[in-house]
Amino acid sequence: MTRKPWHIHRTDKALTLSRLSPARFDIVADGALPTGDPLRYAHQIRQDMWRLLQGVRGFAPVVELRAHDGGWQVRAGGAVNGVVPPNAAATVAELLQNQSKRARWIAQANRSNQFSNQGKEDNQ
Repeated sequence: MTRKPWHIHRTDKALTLSRLSPARFDIVADGALPTGDPLRYAHQIRQDMWRLLQGVRGFAPVVELRAHDGGWQVRAGGAVNGVVPPNAAATVAELLQNQSKRARWIAQANRSNQFSNQGKEDNQ
């Protein structure tokens, strides 16, 4: 079975990862993260959000990161083709505040920086 690709929309100061294009937020929560690779952040958040909301019929995740104050402003949620559960936005908000998940996201988002910096140090 072939899966539909993820839509990745980049600008100078933002990245949006979504299953559908254009991205739509029927469910939305906001948060903030420190600097790091925005695509790695987006995929990590999307995976964890999917694990929590995969039972919502017609759910299509969306994660948007915008550069803000030396880090990222995050909007996470997505489109729902059906009934939006009343607690869905709160579930996403709790996810964005979960300290153990945030620590993993930050570690993953900084992994790419470590590898690119390591190559620079080795060449000096």
